[in-house]
Amino acid sequence: MAGRPKDRKAQIVRAAARAFSDRGYHAVGVDEIAAEVGISGPALYRHFANKYALLVATAEYTVEALVTAARVADDPDRPAAERLRAITDALIETTIGKRAEGAFYRWERRYLQPPDRKRIRASYDALNAAIAEPLAVLRPELSDADTAMLAAAALSVVGSISAHRTRLPAAALRALLGGLCWSVLTAELPPARAKSLPRRSERGLPSISKRERLLAQAIPMFGQRGFYEVSIEEIGAAAGLTGSSAYRYFPSKAALLAAAFHRAGDRVLLIITDALAESSSPRQAALRIAERYTALAFAAPDLINIYFAEFANLLERDRIELRERQRQNVNEWAHLVCQVGSAQTEAVCRVHAALALVVDIGRLVNFDDTDEQRSRIHTLMESVLFGRGKV
Repeated sequence: MAGRPKDRKAQIVRAAARAFSDRGYHAVGVDEIAAEVGISGPALYRHFANKYALLVATAEYTVEALVTAARVADDPDRPAAERLRAITDALIETTIGKRAEGAFYRWERRYLQPPDRKRIRASYDALNAAIAEPLAVLRPELSDADTAMLAAAALSVVGSISAHRTRLPAAALRALLGGLCWSVLTAELPPARAKSLPRRSERGLPSISKRERLLAQAIPMFGQRGFYEVSIEEIGAAAGLTGSSAYRYFPSKAALLAAAFHRAGDRVLLIITDALAESSSPRQAALRIAERYTALAFAAPDLINIYFAEFANLLERDRIELRERQRQNVNEWAHLVCQVGSAQTEAVCRVHAALALVVDIGRLVNFDDTDEQRSRIHTLMESVLFGRGKV
């Protein structure tokens, strides 16, 4: 009788990473993961006590693969620029090889319990430091905060390929990502103030429309806690409705989620339409989209989080429709980038990298909605939209 494969546990974790990345933690069953590996559910439980244990192992695997790649590639005796190129090249190679698994941590980490999240966050801090340390040597004029921001931007650019399926030949993708990493690592950020201004209030006045009140409550609840962690009854209560009356306006929680997606899609389309109407060149239009998209994300971070994190939880008919809308918005923006000098497929990758920067660096600065922070992210977006595509 054949023995159990020595790497069975690793096979399970990789299968879980792919499934969680594609459809989210809650939507995936343990039996599905077991079936992909070719074992039974009870056999999987010999390796992991429960689904949450598998979630933790997947989070650890995702970051440790990157940390290991960075450490193996680094040689402290080499010049700082060579160290940075070696580290980013290794991270790019690892991410391309695990592209279907890489989207997991950006969104599903919210389901980790605080001690696990803190421990795994420390590993990501170590990964950031692996880039920041040689960057500080190469660019001693940077503050510690700016060094950390640029290192995080490089990681965001590399990880951006896990959020879309645009295909480039592996060699071309490596060259593009390497160039984009170097563009953000060498970007000149606008000066930082000693102290940020207070965040703009988002309270405003309530709508008399009960449907709008439901949507207004659902967006932050979905954005902060996740679709599966919120009930439509909770949303109704927060909107001032009683009992099951929320169902008069939305037949299901999924319908409410779809409405949030349509709201986000409409706002992005308006940004693009206005930028096109007000611009006299493709570059100007592309940069106006970047500026306004950043403003939208910082004014309504929960809406943007939903737009990227909860797609798998839509009903299939809504996914088909909204995926096409998302593709059209990205392609419209990419077409402008293409006219400035990139091939269309490369331009799509650049746009996705710019979108990732808004989310990842936005989180880094806690979506500090000031002109200063938005300007800094806009600078990074410009560097990936129009910066060097090859090292």
